[in-house]
Order: sequence, then C-alpha cells, then structure tokens
Amino acid sequence: MGNETTESTYPLDEVDQGIIYELMTDARRSSAPAIAEKIGVSPGTVRNRIEDLEAHGIVKGYHAHIDFERPDGRLSTLFMCNVPFAERETIARAAYQIPGVINVRMLMGGRRNFHVLAVGEDTDDLRRIGTTLSELGIEIEDEMLVENDEIRPYEAFGPDDSRNQHPVDFISSSTGSEVVELTVRADAPIEGETLSDAVENGILVDNPLVVSISRDGELLTPHGDTTIRRDDVVTVFSDTGVGEETVRSFVGGEREGIH
Repeated sequence: MGNETTESTYPLDEVDQGIIYELMTDARRSSAPAIAEKIGVSPGTVRNRIEDLEAHGIVKGYHAHIDFERPDGRLSTLFMCNVPFAERETIARAAYQIPGVINVRMLMGGRRNFHVLAVGEDTDDLRRIGTTLSELGIEIEDEMLVENDEIRPYEAFGPDDSRNQHPVDFISSSTGSEVVELTVRADAPIEGETLSDAVENGILVDNPLVVSISRDGELLTPHGDTTIRRDDVVTVFSDTGVGEETVRSFVGGEREGIH
C-alpha cells in the first residue's frame, strides 16, 4: 500500500462497498474467495478491487483491535484537545512520536477538534503523556479513561439485513462520560431535522454535545443549523452518559446489545 494516488475522491460501486464492509467485519479472516461468495463476484475481481482501493488510499491498512487492559492492566485514555487548525498536521505527526499514543483524530473545526487515544502502564504514565502533549502546544480540554471500545462495519455498505442492526459504537469512562458514534437511520426521529430544531421540538432531550458528523467521506463540524441526514455518522459526547432517548433519536428502536 505504498503507491497511493493523490485523487481526492474515488467513486465506490456496490462491489467496492461490499468488499469494504466484509474487510471491516473481519479483515483477518476475509479471504478473497470468502468475500466473493458473499457479494456474488469472482475472487479475482475481489483481489483487483482491493488493490485499487489500497492504491487510491481508501483502504489504508489492516489493524488488530487490542484490549490493552486485559493482559496486564494497562489504561487507555482519550484526550479531547484543541489545536490551531493550520497546525493540525504538524502537531499530529509530533503527537505520534510520544510513546503510548496509538491514535490521533483530527476534526474539521470547533472546540475539541483534536482527539488523542493513548495507552499507559498506569496513571503516572498517562500523566506523562498528557504533559508531553501540552508541551507540544496542545490544549487538553478533557480526558477520560476508556472502559470499552467497540468497532463495527459501516452498515450502509453492508447487505440489507445488516441495516436492521443498531449502529452504535461507543467509548465510556469509569466516571460515566461517554463518546458515542451513531449511524443515522432513515426512520430516526432526528433525520431531516436541524440540531436546533431537534432540541426545540423535544427530539434531543439530554442536551448532548454533537462533536462531529461524517458524511459522504467528509468530516463536518456541526452547528445549530446543521441538518442531520440518513447514513450520517454522528459523534456525540455527554459528561453524564448518552441516554436512551438520545440514541433512539439518531437510530430509532431500543438501545440494545450494548454492554
């Protein structure tokens, strides 16, 4: 995957989407023949498409999902930070050099526009990471211990029956705070509403903070006049935990299967 093109967009057809869905479901066990059988094409087509997706920088890598606490009690922490927009790329490269930093997410704008996920041996180690981030000029606005982290494939790329599942990914802390990633369904109460109207009309009642919206490959900074659309991937933060009504407003149904 070292020969990526520099094109800004790359159209995905149903075959590409199906391949991406299967890779996100379990890349380690998703062989070309297995994917081909599920989406109804030849293994050769799958191999060629994966090569194209890698070359265009859409499939950027295949990573293990690790529970760092299980083997020896390491702690994972999410730092929610502010950095100047023009300096994000430079600061991100510097942040990755800090031992323990395993992920950096850059948002388009607003407060808390820079998220850093780090793993430490203990609280002193996490404090060291936080201090080093601050020395880079990063303003740490909040931080939380990560209790659980679930990753699921993007349901809009999956088969029709996958869209009956509840698309909820979340990170929760021992203090009760939660960062929740919700994929908006067509029958969600908030679909087609602006955020301000959703609050005024009683659709959003828990006063959560909508941190970002991923839409058609772009990461948006939400405002009161931002309209929520089907298949938006919305990141929501709440100091007291994201309530059932908030989850239902974005995905409909009950908040089940989340532990």
